Formats: sequence, C-alpha cells, structure tokens
Amino acid sequence: MTVRALAAVNVAAIERNVARLRSAAPGAAVCAVVKADGYGHGALAAAIAAQAGGASWLAVATAREAAGLRAGGVGGRLLVLGALSDEELPVALAAGADVVAWRESFVERVAALGGGRVHAKLDTGMGRLGTRDPDEATRVAAAAAAASGTMLAGLMTHFATADERDDRFFDEQLARFAAWALPLRADHPRALLHAANSAATLRDAAAHFDLVRPGIAIYGMDPFGEDPAARGLEPALELRSYVAEVKPCAAGESTGYGRRFIASAPTVIATVPVGYGDGWRRGPTSAAEVLVGGRRFPLVGTVSMDNITLDLGPDGGGVEIGDDAVLIGAQGEQRILAEAIADRLGTINYEVTCALAARVPRLHHRDGAAPESR
Repeated sequence: MTVRALAAVNVAAIERNVARLRSAAPGAAVCAVVKADGYGHGALAAAIAAQAGGASWLAVATAREAAGLRAGGVGGRLLVLGALSDEELPVALAAGADVVAWRESFVERVAALGGGRVHAKLDTGMGRLGTRDPDEATRVAAAAAAASGTMLAGLMTHFATADERDDRFFDEQLARFAAWALPLRADHPRALLHAANSAATLRDAAAHFDLVRPGIAIYGMDPFGEDPAARGLEPALELRSYVAEVKPCAAGESTGYGRRFIASAPTVIATVPVGYGDGWRRGPTSAAEVLVGGRRFPLVGTVSMDNITLDLGPDGGGVEIGDDAVLIGAQGEQRILAEAIADRLGTINYEVTCALAARVPRLHHRDGAAPESR
C-alpha cells in the first residue's frame, strides 16, 4: 500500500554504525543513546539494533522512555541521563535504570525508594545539569557509595563543544573531568568513567575512558555536520513520499499559500503529500530539493501542513503521478543527506530526524528485507 509519507529505517545500518563506533573506542564499552524515540528512528527498534551491534548499555532522557524500553522487552544496562522529578524517579528505578545525581538530596531520595545505581555528574562546562563544584560532586559520589541499597555506578560529565573541532574548550573540559574522576575512581574502582558523545568518541581517544555514549552517530549521521561516509557511518533513515499530482503552470500562475511562487515561464508542478504536519519544516521553502526518478527537483512555493510542490521544468522531467519521491535518502546515483537539509535550515541534523511527526509511519527493515512497520 502506498502511504503519503514513510520513514524507512534500516536497522542493519544501525548495527553496523554501532560496530564502527566500537572499533573507534576499542577499550571502552558502548552506551547507545536512544532517547527522543531513537532520534526519530523508533526507540525500540534502535535499541534492539544497537545491542545487536555490540552496545552493552542504552541511554534515554526520561523515566517514561526507560519504562517503554523495558515494556518492549529490552534488557541490559539502561541509563536515564535527564533530571527526574519526585514522580518520575520511582518509574526509572522500577525499570531497573541507572540514574544521574549531582545533589546529595537526590541520593537520599534514591535510598528512600529502596536504592539503585547512581552516576555522579560533574558539570565541567556544559552549564546545564550537574554540579560545577568538584567537591560537591565528590560528596555526591561518596553518598551514593555509602547509602543503604545504592551503588556508585559511574562518574560522568558531558561535552559542550566536542563537535567543534577547532574549539579548545573541549580540552579544558576533558582536563577538568580527568582531574576529578581519575583520583576519585581510586577510592571507587567499580565506578565507570564516561564523558564522550558521538563527536568526542570519533575525535579523541583520551575522552573514551570506560564507556562512550554515542547518539547521533549510531543513526549514521555525522556529529560534525559533514558527510557521514567520511567517518564510515551509514545513514539509517530515508523519508519517502510519492507524486500525488502533476499539472501545468502557465506564466503568471502560482502555487501554494501566499503565492510565493509565481511562474515566470510555463512549467510543470508536482505535488508531494508531505508537509510540516509530518515534520518537514516550513523553513526550507524554495531552498530544498526532492529526488524523483533519480533526478533533483527544487521545492517551490510555501511548505504547507500536508503538501509540498516541486518545479519539474517545462517538459515535466518525465515525472508521472505515483512516482516515488525521496526527501531524505538516496535514489539512483543521487542522495540527500539530513546534514544538507540541516544546513539549509540553519540547524543540526539531530533536529531533522527528531522533528518527524508521529503520523509518519516508521518501517524498520534489514537492508531492504523483512520490513516491519509500527
């Protein structure tokens, strides 16, 4: 059955990307980040694929995400990276998830609920969660090690500029973390040290420690916003639709809200039934391309909630109603990367796939075989 918009996700590509990241950090375990519905790829399918590729840990941002993975039958170590309210903490602990602490009072809450595995977080420069005070972070670690039923499972931080390769703040953060964590681990030898996101995993072996936490890279997108193939990564997601209408457009005629495209000469317009209601941002109006028949055609007119329009040129480009249209992915020898779309939008590739709406079905497959939809 033809559907108006479809995100096809190759779980085999996710497996291979995780294996690639394991090879990039041979001395560290891999914690695959599958928060935000697996960056729009489908959290459960991404988690299973990541584990098949060699990830021994998974990470999410919320208690509900952790519970969802467990309900889907996912086992193994699970880390909730985000802040947890009094209502959310029991949900995370019931899911058997590790949690992150930077206040002693939080460790006390964990102990009061029967205990759990805690990772103490030092804010070395991200400026969000975590304490900036190394002494406080040490007290949190000691409290987690001492409280009844709790275990100090890790010492962690998060980098702010790892994806900016010429920015030396990354080195400052790395030095701050090492100065705090390495001596502390002498007192807590079972605690895992971890700091590296995708960019840091690929950038500097000194940031690997015991565990790396790649996110964007496991989905085959480049953390540096360039070509993922240059880093041995394989994009897992394609966004597809089809040509729903083809019609002539005379000089002076227009298409779309606000008449932002008015033909200066006779041309042919194709309508593709995908829009911002599907997560295809209104921002790339007249600044994006779509693949049809292995050719690139420019998007013209305003992106609407449910449709976009393409300029096929005066001869119609050989396009017919029912032809496949690719918004992200490859067709023939042409490809459109999430990185290119992000560049046009002035954003990052993360947002391109995370923005895909729930009404777009995800079809999970292995190199084109045995598709499963959700």
